[in-house]
Amino acid sequence: MHEDLPEETRQTDVMDPARAAALQISLGLPATIETGSPLPPFFHQIYFWDPEPTTRLGRDGHPATGIGLIPDLGLPRRMWAGGGLEFHEPLRAGITAQKRVSVAEISRKEGRTGPLAFVTLKHELFQNDHLCVTEYQDLVYRQDPSPEATKPAAPVAATDEDHCEQADFTSTLLFRYSALTFNGHRIHYDTEYARDIEGYAGLVTHGPLLAQLLMLLAERRMGALKHFTFRATAPLILGETATLCWKENGDMWIRAPDGRQCMKAKAG
Repeated sequence: MHEDLPEETRQTDVMDPARAAALQISLGLPATIETGSPLPPFFHQIYFWDPEPTTRLGRDGHPATGIGLIPDLGLPRRMWAGGGLEFHEPLRAGITAQKRVSVAEISRKEGRTGPLAFVTLKHELFQNDHLCVTEYQDLVYRQDPSPEATKPAAPVAATDEDHCEQADFTSTLLFRYSALTFNGHRIHYDTEYARDIEGYAGLVTHGPLLAQLLMLLAERRMGALKHFTFRATAPLILGETATLCWKENGDMWIRAPDGRQCMKAKAG
């Protein structure tokens, strides 16, 4: 660990039921959450905001590395690559919760497109001194894309699901999800930045938003979740319909209209 950076951060937040209801409405769900209601899985993403002044943000809108838990890795592009969650007890709306975050691992390697840095953060969420959720968040940092470089081919999604649902996205939904999660990443709202700087075909649908939809689908199919893991494998661009796929063994994935796999997950 970098000697000038903290080993752990702690935050406290009240799990405002109005904010959770706003996410439900944004996702096209009825607003059912009130004080005391168990929060749906992954809804904790809309809490524990940690705003930084503009002067402490990177060019992408995220907090710059080197000022918090994550050291300056010298790589400008940040991606939430995936993660894993263990649900011990439900978090409940209207009750104060505590969050502890630490760096579980930092590693580097040389990829097909240049150097990569991998950071895994460990999040622990407590209510009434009970551990409710343990989450591992996997981040990837990389260089800017070279205009001459060939983009790696996305994996092809399976078509043998037992059940599937369609999900469409609008710029309004992307804006609302960014606002509710206090996510300033410009790839979700700044088309020119997403296209010209980070090399995407357009605005990018949030990986955590896709994971959220998969978790809600899994909960509908199997009841309360005990664990969930997911890995982003290709970006889903605004305007593309996502097919959320489910198998009875808990395997899940997201298929884009051209057949590529955008996310792979496992629910249990």
